[in-house]
Amino acid sequence: MKQAIKLLLKFIPRPLLIRLSLAARKPLHLIYKGNNTECPVCGKTSRKFLPYGYGNANKDNRLCPYCLSLERHRLLWLFLKEKTSFFNDDLKVLHIAPEQPFINKFKKLSNIDYITADLYSPVVDVKTDIRDMVFNDNEFDFVICNHVLEHIDDEQKAMKEILRVMKPGGKAILQVPIDYSLDTTFEDPKITSKKDREKYYGQYDHVRLYGKDYPQRLRKAGFEVTEDDFVNSFSPEEQERYRFDKNEIIYFCKKPIN
Repeated sequence: MKQAIKLLLKFIPRPLLIRLSLAARKPLHLIYKGNNTECPVCGKTSRKFLPYGYGNANKDNRLCPYCLSLERHRLLWLFLKEKTSFFNDDLKVLHIAPEQPFINKFKKLSNIDYITADLYSPVVDVKTDIRDMVFNDNEFDFVICNHVLEHIDDEQKAMKEILRVMKPGGKAILQVPIDYSLDTTFEDPKITSKKDREKYYGQYDHVRLYGKDYPQRLRKAGFEVTEDDFVNSFSPEEQERYRFDKNEIIYFCKKPIN
């Protein structure tokens, strides 16, 4: 099963992979039925999660077989519930490149005016380039943009665009994959081939490998940044049951009021 999933991830585009995974849910439910792992996004338990990842990053026990959440989705869901007013306050929310486990759940929330955006996705509300968005200044109370910036050549332009469309005092969660063994983000404009990008950045469509200086890059764009080790508020047993990345830091950003 694991080898078959590895091949699917390597050769099938992600939009088609999502459609195939949705079609395969019923048999997967039977195969993975159990109570060893729990997904807080969909509330279901399973014997284990599915393997997931590209190339050498493919690891076992990561992807919820029911809602397709990954470690970062499960942690972010609980962060939004426990440490923000996302599920209670009246908010205008922009979700850039919306993740499969969230999009339908967020659309059902009566307290938020929820707008999805992406340059290529066929399922979003607005087609727009994150480096030059069509939205007005100071439009959104909350922005979610996760695992996008590592694909963007002009990162600072994209960050400043996100800041521009946020209301003063508005919040944002802007996660990226980070190699915490690196003090400084590694990027080289001469690395352009898919093979070399996978070798140096971990994925063929990434343009940099972020290090521990990521929050400084956010601050350079104008954000106030709180680095929250929320994952450590859970016991080791809970971390294992939810299958969190124990190194994940939530970068909770705010647009300054003045």
